[in-house]
Amino acid sequence: MRSSEKWGVDVETAVDLALKELKIDKEDAEIEVLEESSNGFLGIGSKLARVRVTAKEEEPREREKATFDDIDAILAGLPENSAQQLPDDIRADYDRFEAEEREDARAREKAGRKEKVRSRSKKKYSLSLEDSMLYEVKKLDPVEGHPLEKFLRDIAEQMGVDLDFSVKANNELVFVEIKGKDTGTIIGKRGATLDAVQCLASYVVNKDSDKYVRVILDAENYRAKREKTLVNLANNLASKVERTGKSTVLEPMNPYERKVIHCTLQSHPNVTTRSEGKDPYRKVIIETKK
Repeated sequence: MRSSEKWGVDVETAVDLALKELKIDKEDAEIEVLEESSNGFLGIGSKLARVRVTAKEEEPREREKATFDDIDAILAGLPENSAQQLPDDIRADYDRFEAEEREDARAREKAGRKEKVRSRSKKKYSLSLEDSMLYEVKKLDPVEGHPLEKFLRDIAEQMGVDLDFSVKANNELVFVEIKGKDTGTIIGKRGATLDAVQCLASYVVNKDSDKYVRVILDAENYRAKREKTLVNLANNLASKVERTGKSTVLEPMNPYERKVIHCTLQSHPNVTTRSEGKDPYRKVIIETKK
């Protein structure tokens, strides 16, 4: 008989996912609860529910793959991700990191350029190598058996995706490269799933650490491609602001993506950037210089 085993934040969610895969209604199924869910403490030690759903009829049907919404449903139900807010200490570290990176970028630019006359410019501004998110990754050494690797493998198993993880790290940064046939699933729509898992990974790395450690997850070179897209976006919006004189507000971004916008335009003669709001809704504003 056709059957499906599914994980979910609770039994009902897991059953719904299994019924969807089997394409049957609840009354046409036999449901067996294999594991009950539990929340744990602050999400650490939390446990998903697992069920086996068996169809009462034998008609063969094409199996439907899990969708992005299925994965989002699992992630959204985890205690760490449901609040959608960073702890105050991590938020403070994010903001301090962003401010320090912007100041460093300004100092490098000031030391390497001469004074220019303020005029409308058609120049395309770019991100320096030092300001790239992945610049420091080249300095990292591979790490075997890192605790974060086991955490990510557990998440991949619960999500039902085929992924492999390799970790590089030092005392300030942990970088995880994700490979496998389901990398598209872990990236998600516009990187939303990858960012959500990265946020959970940051909690795991920093929960017992006295010093904040940055965590970067990447798959299919998504971070580099995203940086290129943001650089182009920054230039296009800066030209619009310069032409119209009206400021523009970007969509909410994580600290690393906001840094790309700030550092790309920090040497622009006629526009400036600033951040406003609190994570995860903090936005970059591009406006004319006073």
